[in-house]
Amino acid sequence: MAVHQSTHRSSGFRLPSFRRDGAVSAPGSVEAGALTARACVFASARVLMGFVFLWAFLDKTFGFGYATASGKGWVDGGSPAEGFLGHVAVGPMESTFHSWAGAVWADWLFMLGLLGIGLALTAGVALRLAAFAGTVMMALMWVAEWPPAKHLSDGSASMSTNPFADYHLVYAVVLIALAAVSAGNVFGLGRLWARLPIVRDHAWLR
Repeated sequence: MAVHQSTHRSSGFRLPSFRRDGAVSAPGSVEAGALTARACVFASARVLMGFVFLWAFLDKTFGFGYATASGKGWVDGGSPAEGFLGHVAVGPMESTFHSWAGAVWADWLFMLGLLGIGLALTAGVALRLAAFAGTVMMALMWVAEWPPAKHLSDGSASMSTNPFADYHLVYAVVLIALAAVSAGNVFGLGRLWARLPIVRDHAWLR
């Protein structure tokens, strides 16, 4: 017995999109400037990720008393990278990170990276550059913490909760995803940035 399938397939569950004038468009419709639920979620993730990097920069610069103690900020003469790199206690690059700790070039590169990535994400511009720089930074931090190790160099427990997937990898994937979907076009300056002549001629700047 032949079975005939319907030529109309379900498109699955879709949230409605919201136009800037507040009207709701039908699911599946395509309208210029529409704020889809997906676009809003990605834009929100972009801004939150931007704040993660910006806050790290501000706290390490001024020593707000969170991760960086008061009076130990960069403006007070502290080394932003030394606290992290100097305490690396496991992994194949342990000695290398120790040699970098306190180096002026490491402090500047680290802080400029935090600031640049944070500003790019918050504004919604240069997301491809931000994704590349952020992924490199997260990869180095992953190696510094070296989650695969069960024990530190001194033999104590590493307290690693997962031998591979930690928040550094999650952050890297989120950064790449934000760039891939052009998350700066909603609640950001992505569209204006993309219209700049130099950006139009060099897609890697988007």
